[in-house]
Amino acid sequence: MNHTNTEKKTKPVAPKVKELIANTKSVILATVDAEGNPNSSYAPFVQIEQTFYILVSFMARHTKNLSEGRKTSVMFIEDESATKQIYARERLTLEATTSQVERDSEMWNNVIAKLKETHGKVVDVISEMGDFILIALQPVKGSYVNGFGSAYFVDSNLEIVEHRNDVNHQSK
Repeated sequence: MNHTNTEKKTKPVAPKVKELIANTKSVILATVDAEGNPNSSYAPFVQIEQTFYILVSFMARHTKNLSEGRKTSVMFIEDESATKQIYARERLTLEATTSQVERDSEMWNNVIAKLKETHGKVVDVISEMGDFILIALQPVKGSYVNGFGSAYFVDSNLEIVEHRNDVNHQSK
């Protein structure tokens, strides 16, 4: 078979994106406050269908930003100790909408059970604390990177849409 440099970059299959999520226990959060000031943090999460859920305290700055539905970005990233190249860590970054799950609703109970199954008995303790709320993070769109020159647009269903080949790396 004759391979040339003009061949299209092959899209990774979506299960690779889903594998990264499955191998990650916490999500990195980027939020903004009412004045537009950025804040970054993290939270353990669970995924149910295409939605991610986090149990967070109002004592944390990001919780108010999340509960008020401000712009939010989340990132899942390969563990530093597992990467072969620190500049090319596998990662998925998503823009997300947020909503608060009503305490003691059927959804609350289902998510809390899954959080406990995934992250342990500590969830029993913190879910009973009045300052902890459950936030749903619904993906809108994003990008997936799995190496140099290997970046892709991702849709709200966490499916690869297309290769991000519109920007070329250039040397000085």
